[in-house]
Amino acid sequence: QVQLVESGGGLVQPGESLRLSCAVSGSRFSIYAMGWYRQAPGRQRNLIARIGSAGTTNYAGSVKGRFTISRDNAKNTVSLQMNGLKPEDTAVYYCNQYPPEADYWGQGTQVTVSS
Repeated sequence: QVQLVESGGGLVQPGESLRLSCAVSGSRFSIYAMGWYRQAPGRQRNLIARIGSAGTTNYAGSVKGRFTISRDNAKNTVSLQMNGLKPEDTAVYYCNQYPPEADYWGQGTQVTVSS
């Protein structure tokens, strides 16, 4: 059974940084593209960054230049380095395959950016 566990969220001030991690178990992790998604209160969950099995990355315009996605296939982890955080980045952050598998959504990790 595939399990994805996100961690690293918290409360930060605007301009600060956070690093999110996602531990993946139960899947052939290295062959799948992975993504980070986020859902702000009252809004849809959206893809913000993705990384292919070979490391190719893509970003949503709202985070490009500030966020960096990476993966460690040996450790079955995918990370999201978030710099220059803004209040509009406040959301619950999730990882999943790309495209996402409906059954794989975890609990997510809350990121709150506020002064």
